[in-house]
Amino acid sequence: MIGSPNTHRGHPTVLQSGQAEPSAAAEVASEVSLPPLPIARLEFTAALARPLELPAHPGALLRSVFGAALRQGACTTGLSRCGECALLRSCAYPAIFETPPAPTQFEQKFSQLPNPYIIEPPVGPTRLRAGDPLRFHMVLAGQATQRQLPLILSAWQRALRFGLGQARVPGELLGVTARDAQGHVTPLFGPASAATVPEFPVLDLAALIRTGDPAPAALELRFEAPLRLQHESKPLRPAQMTPRVFMSHLLRRATLMLDVHMDIRHEPFDVRALLLLAEQLTHDASQLGWHDLKRFSARQGQELPQGGVQGLWLWRGSLAPLLPWLLLGQWLHVGKGATAGLGGYTLRAVCP
Repeated sequence: MIGSPNTHRGHPTVLQSGQAEPSAAAEVASEVSLPPLPIARLEFTAALARPLELPAHPGALLRSVFGAALRQGACTTGLSRCGECALLRSCAYPAIFETPPAPTQFEQKFSQLPNPYIIEPPVGPTRLRAGDPLRFHMVLAGQATQRQLPLILSAWQRALRFGLGQARVPGELLGVTARDAQGHVTPLFGPASAATVPEFPVLDLAALIRTGDPAPAALELRFEAPLRLQHESKPLRPAQMTPRVFMSHLLRRATLMLDVHMDIRHEPFDVRALLLLAEQLTHDASQLGWHDLKRFSARQGQELPQGGVQGLWLWRGSLAPLLPWLLLGQWLHVGKGATAGLGGYTLRAVCP
């Protein structure tokens, strides 16, 4: 795998490409480089007091209990809606869980912005016995978010004490580590952790490319969690998936995340050139299928669809200029429900 990530809100309109020649687009796109990024993947290990049967994709369950516990630990006013609170811009809860609207480098105004975290639920058996380890990951983006680690850990401890699932099965947080893209592990919570907030590893995409194949002729994207891309509020099916459509959603999410949470406003992020390159790729989506998925929304009191595309997707062509963004997407995820772990994928270079 290329730069394996070690894992098992509002969306503006789809970005449009320009009319530049493909060769010129490749030259412009290849000039863009990303600095080492303050993005870290944390692995959580907990033990359950009683047996628990998890849903097929428990990301929404984990996100729900984390959000409730985080709000309990951070909110000082008790208001039901953050948007009505005078502390909206200074409170840690919306900063982490419900990023409020803010100016960006783009002309378009966004009513909702991507949140600086992604919860990656466990992949594997859904039936856990008492004492079995429950392992999941959480990606934290931006130094401001990472500085909130004590609050985040406290929220997870509170959430586990409260219990998971309809049976409210309680658990105990045993340990938390941060693993960088090269496999180095930093203990953050547990017997071997430091007493102070440690220095987080950074995500150096350029180093990942240097140590791998800098210009693979073909890439395989493996989606183990549903990828739900929407156009005009309707989900895109496998037959509607193209590299350009995927890259437009990925670039939109990534550039907003870099801008809002990492204060990186690179000039130029030539999105049009990158999308034009994506249009020139050939692809094989024959191994992509549709996976139905629903989650229950306590706020709306009903089940909501979360189904999406799963399987293998093969891309061929001039991939080098797109590779940094595709690598970054392994940490940030793509599409609807990304904060709950949907739209996660891994990359693998394919030999001709």
